[in-house]
Amino acid sequence: MDLRSAWTGLKKKLLRAWKTGDEMARGKAVDTIENELEEMVNIFGILVLGSFIGMPSPPMQVSLDLMPYMERELILMLQKVDTANAPLAELFSVFDID
Repeated sequence: MDLRSAWTGLKKKLLRAWKTGDEMARGKAVDTIENELEEMVNIFGILVLGSFIGMPSPPMQVSLDLMPYMERELILMLQKVDTANAPLAELFSVFDID
């Protein structure tokens, strides 16, 4: 009977360790996918708005069709342009200091 309870205890510990490892792996996978998605959004923004940084841009009709999807990137770009000459202003804008 003692051997059976020891086996059950070991089984529960191994199962807990397996679940913890699984949660960690899933969390890391989600973080990796989120990072990849953010990079793909950045690449998409560069491809569509590349003319702002001197890269060849897609045909005008394609750019205009994609503009509604680029609202966030345009706002971010305009904010970066506004704070480009004042890096402390960007730092304070992150901290919401008025």
